[in-house]
Amino acid sequence: MKNRAVTFVSLAGLVVVCALAYYLVGRGSNAEPALANAAKQDTKAPPKGGAPAGLGPSPVEVVDLKASVVQEDLQAVGALGSNESVMMRPEVPGRVASIGFRDGQPVKRGQVLVQLDAALNEAEVAQARAELDLAQSNLKRTADLASKNFVSGSAQETAASNVEVLAARLKLAEARLAKMRIQAPFDGVVGIRNISVGDYVKDGADLINIEDIGILKVDFRLPERYLQQMRAGQAVEVTADALPGNRYRGAIEAINPRVDANGRSIEVRARLSNSDGRLRPGMFARVRVIVGERTNALLVPEEAIVPLGDDFFVYTVVDGKANRIRVKLGVRRDAQVELLDGVKPGDKVVTAGMRVQRDGQPVRIVERAIAPPKKS
Repeated sequence: MKNRAVTFVSLAGLVVVCALAYYLVGRGSNAEPALANAAKQDTKAPPKGGAPAGLGPSPVEVVDLKASVVQEDLQAVGALGSNESVMMRPEVPGRVASIGFRDGQPVKRGQVLVQLDAALNEAEVAQARAELDLAQSNLKRTADLASKNFVSGSAQETAASNVEVLAARLKLAEARLAKMRIQAPFDGVVGIRNISVGDYVKDGADLINIEDIGILKVDFRLPERYLQQMRAGQAVEVTADALPGNRYRGAIEAINPRVDANGRSIEVRARLSNSDGRLRPGMFARVRVIVGERTNALLVPEEAIVPLGDDFFVYTVVDGKANRIRVKLGVRRDAQVELLDGVKPGDKVVTAGMRVQRDGQPVRIVERAIAPPKKS
């Protein structure tokens, strides 16, 4: 029985070996045709540097270079401030008798904003005026008597001095009375009050702020290396993130003569009109200082620029072929880039459509696609 089992195992192993050999031989015979077919297909690959077989020149869109006006500018950020701004505070304590404005209302210079209770002050003025009238009458009688030698000259001088003292006392009472009225020092817009009629306020307490926003100031800083390019009256353009798409023009009003030693920067103040009232003090502002202008700049869309390492290139179309040119870039403005050298007016610069970008590739110019108007 033991010999039969050994014989059976040997036969089974022989069958497995034969089957495996048959499978490997079959794969080898099928691989040869596949390799042959791959070799044949490889011979049909396009030659190096040529276009794919059966394809014509690549369609491209171009832009004709024309001389344009470019402004050289400096960029900065700053904060808007009122032309004039003040927090109204009383100089004397008192109780609020009346309020002469509404929150956020425009006010005129001299308009009474807050009236404090002035009953005592009015009484003091009336008393001082009555005393002055009496002293003036006494001075007149004394002068008549002195002219007739009924009184001495010193009595007349005493009466005149008394008039001067009482006149000064009247002015003092009137000044105290005037301080019970809080008046607008200039035309502007009042803020939001934090007092009510009947409140007792101490001297120096905050009553209401007034802002002159018809004209705004913008303070910003620039590196000290730009000091020689700055001057009073220079044009600036201001935009605010809160009002996208709106541009406001102004001019530099003053340059701080002292350079900040910590940041090595110069402080600049510009002034701009806010006739529409949309800008508000405290807004974050972006400032462009226009320091020069060129009328012969060559601009192309940003997508025309091809960066390669540290260099930049554009493709021009010459005799139906793409010509790669190294260029030097200038200012960037509104998705446009200035080309400083390498090209000239009249060159056709590729902006879109090239599938394989290489020097000397055959191309054909197509019309630029115009985007359909947006539906409102």
